[in-house]
Amino acid sequence: MLNPEFLKSGPGPRLAIIEKAEAKAIAETLVAFANTEGGTLVISSKKDGDGENKNESERLLKILKEADALTSPVVVTGSWEPVETDEGTVYALRVPRSIELHAVNDGRVLIRSDKSNRPLGGQEILKLASAKSTGDYESEPVPGATKDDFSQKIIDEYLAKRAERTKRPYNGKIDDLLREIGAIDTTGKPTVSGILLFAEYPQHWLPQSGVVFAKFVGKTPRGENGLAGYSRREELTGPLPRLVEASWNLIWSEMAVSAVVKGLEREEKTEYPQFAVREAIVNAIGHRDYRLRGRRIEIRMYSDRLEVLSPGGLPGFITVENIVDEHFSRNPRIVNGLFQWGYIEELGLGIDRMVEEMEQAGHLPPSFDARPYSFAVSLYNARERQAVPDWVRNTNHRQSRALQYIRDHGSITNREYRGLCQGVSAETLRLDLADMVERGILLKVGSKKGTYYILK
Repeated sequence: MLNPEFLKSGPGPRLAIIEKAEAKAIAETLVAFANTEGGTLVISSKKDGDGENKNESERLLKILKEADALTSPVVVTGSWEPVETDEGTVYALRVPRSIELHAVNDGRVLIRSDKSNRPLGGQEILKLASAKSTGDYESEPVPGATKDDFSQKIIDEYLAKRAERTKRPYNGKIDDLLREIGAIDTTGKPTVSGILLFAEYPQHWLPQSGVVFAKFVGKTPRGENGLAGYSRREELTGPLPRLVEASWNLIWSEMAVSAVVKGLEREEKTEYPQFAVREAIVNAIGHRDYRLRGRRIEIRMYSDRLEVLSPGGLPGFITVENIVDEHFSRNPRIVNGLFQWGYIEELGLGIDRMVEEMEQAGHLPPSFDARPYSFAVSLYNARERQAVPDWVRNTNHRQSRALQYIRDHGSITNREYRGLCQGVSAETLRLDLADMVERGILLKVGSKKGTYYILK
């Protein structure tokens, strides 16, 4: 049975809560989850028209069949699971990510976008269809590998971390869990994701899965007389959780740290925000295209920037323009494994916070470079502006941009805010500004068309 703890975070990229069970709304959410990362659909209404809870499971099963008839192809799901909460019983339906492209019966192809289901445009549909047609590489069996190649020590560590995350230890059979998370297939053979997460040396089968780290003296890879300009070069191997830690430790050992005295306290200020660095590492390791055998992840540390290069272009419908607001992974099992390990704080929100952390520390936003067979994130160490005060740190990336605009221009209007955040609904932006007014960050001046906002 599902742990009710997962409901506390509220609706998001992996959780949809529907107040009233209607076939159309359920069909749209099934399609959106199946086309994106998968997720859990929760029906919060527990009573029928008579106000009594009668045969709810049977009623929901009937509505689910009606919803199935509104999708093409049908989204394969499990069954409704009752979840006991403080307010009573709700019903949850787990929807897996699908390797097929799904649509509702009116032709719309939907994806899960934050807390809502968004229809894709023509070019986005083509990109998503292309990503689906490549298959599900991380779930393919690895020739020559057996379950004996898994490290029991690493599996035990995963179980302990998972128990911390879910607040519930796993007491079932290990093989059942490994099959559930996609580490082994139905015949018990290790999959690509299983080997990458649980084998001591995945590079025996997947040599492309390592990381190359290089620290350069200047701003370019070339040194004097055309020679390589790096002062340190390391090749990292091991399972993905170990690669995350080893990469972080290397960067930390080479990162400049300065001291700032505030009052009577000494505060260390790192060259780059720690979360932004870890997120860049985890994104590269979790989202790279492991089908590409000729290249490993590269971490390049220059005098002015940190670059993390990941083999494989952006997946699905993701572009540089929508990377902050949309989420799609080519390796959902690997990403979920890193999430359970604790390297990802909340699924689907890392890029947002990376941008916020860089801007709030006074740096330029991260630079993203997307090419057909590679994707690079660059973090620049120069502080171009004053760091954001502590009292505005709990803002989203849109609000952070609005605050920077106000610091640069003195005020912001609704129209100017819409210009900064194109593609975001006017209502969402209005709520952003109202939230900052309510929290005492901004002061609203004027009314109607003459309204503008300043720092309070």
